Amino acid sequence: MRIAWIGKKSPFCGNVTYSREITNALLDRGHQVSFLHFAQEESDVGNLPNCQEVTLPFIYKSQVYTIPTFKATKVLTQSLRRIKPDIVHASLTLSPLDFVLPEICERLKLPLIATFHTPFAGKGAKLVSGTQLLAYQLYAPFLGNYDRVIVFSQIQRELLARMGVQEQNIAVIPNGVDVEKYSPGLSKVKEEFRAERLFVYQGRIAPEKNVEALLRAWKDAQMGPDSKLLIVGDGPLKPSLEPFYDLEHNILWLGFVADEQRRIEVLRGADVFILPSLVEGLSLSLLEAMACGAACIATDVGADGEVMEKGAGVILNTKTVRSQLRTLLPLFQDHPELTTLLGQKARKRVLEQYTLSSNITRLEELYTKVLEQRRPVPLSWGA
Repeated sequence: MRIAWIGKKSPFCGNVTYSREITNALLDRGHQVSFLHFAQEESDVGNLPNCQEVTLPFIYKSQVYTIPTFKATKVLTQSLRRIKPDIVHASLTLSPLDFVLPEICERLKLPLIATFHTPFAGKGAKLVSGTQLLAYQLYAPFLGNYDRVIVFSQIQRELLARMGVQEQNIAVIPNGVDVEKYSPGLSKVKEEFRAERLFVYQGRIAPEKNVEALLRAWKDAQMGPDSKLLIVGDGPLKPSLEPFYDLEHNILWLGFVADEQRRIEVLRGADVFILPSLVEGLSLSLLEAMACGAACIATDVGADGEVMEKGAGVILNTKTVRSQLRTLLPLFQDHPELTTLLGQKARKRVLEQYTLSSNITRLEELYTKVLEQRRPVPLSWGA
């Protein structure tokens, strides 16, 4: 199958990881993939072997949204004409191009699928952030113009349906993890940071991630000197938080780690992974930590609570993150048998429901179904 994938390669965020993992897996299964993404220079191209890449010009891009140039629409249209894909899949980049893409594909008679990543608060879909609420309100009327919209959970499906998107147009395909790559294994991270017990946060250091609640809880809990909290990631709040929560409190800041093998080593060495977010979609970082066998604590936002149901992790209420963590952190420090058991359950849950392999199989089935529905029905001649 020839697939034109429209997504992100930078700056690093969940959308980038999603696009990389899915396109690599589709290539491994013998599909032809062309990757169209926003970039200014040829140096941004070429990290995906056996994959044709097309750069789309832009004015500005961030982890959250992208502003293309006026020329981007023309480049995209010409590229799709040249590639002649069987299907177009857009991992929506929160850019104006998302809204004109259905019109372009309709004109070229190309089936079009979207993955809608935008995070949300959780059950009841009370969107905490005005930005997220605006994104849902903005996109809902347009998502019906796609042949299918992929979301990560039933909760998100219900939310979009309440906003007017037809339910039969929404497919639930959760994020998936390569469980061979992300798996329990040997790690020297504890030795490196001189820790007997290692707690890890991995993600953006931004307001919606609620990292300060974790840092305050850690400080309040007065954890022992042999317990370390590792903060992996970068973001706008890092400069204002790092000076107040540092090595004096057994908190270490690694910054953004580009090397995937290094991130895996950190997760393998972690006793506990903590994600105190106020909004999420379905966190790939959480799934990766679970696949590596770390005990996981996360808030009941997006689909994260759904992932950890039935004892696969500890689910926090977003309103009382700090006080809950203040109680849980010492408990997990002093009872290694508890974290071992939770880590085993976390790995088991990922193997049952969130593998990349099953994700790709469901995606292939969706592609086939959409293509079949697009084929013209043969005329039936009566006698």
